[in-house]
Amino acid sequence: QVQVVESGGGLVQPGGSLTLSCTVSGFTLDDSAIGWFRQAPGKGREGVSCLSSRDRSRYYVDSVKGRFTISGDNDKKTVYLQMNNLRPEDTAVYYCAADRALYPCALTRNRYDIWGQGTQVTVSS
Repeated sequence: QVQVVESGGGLVQPGGSLTLSCTVSGFTLDDSAIGWFRQAPGKGREGVSCLSSRDRSRYYVDSVKGRFTISGDNDKKTVYLQMNNLRPEDTAVYYCAADRALYPCALTRNRYDIWGQGTQVTVSS
């Protein structure tokens, strides 16, 4: 079964850190791109970061540059999103998405065909 599963969300205070994980099954990361997207209440789904194992491309939306880091472990079939210095405006449901033949990766949601169920990240004091 081809799927991606997110984990690692939770409640954190402003300035805190969280690491999200995206674990894939039914395919490998070798030729795949993984994108992280987020959707806040009342807003559209926004591309946050992406990583392509094939050409090692990685991108970040401007609002998270310098705070978020994406990385991958092909052996564990997992892509991580390390989030530091979190802000209340980072509060959203975070989704992992995959495409098995995309490179370079992209922050455009219609480039991905496998989506997870999402994990909630809440930044609040």
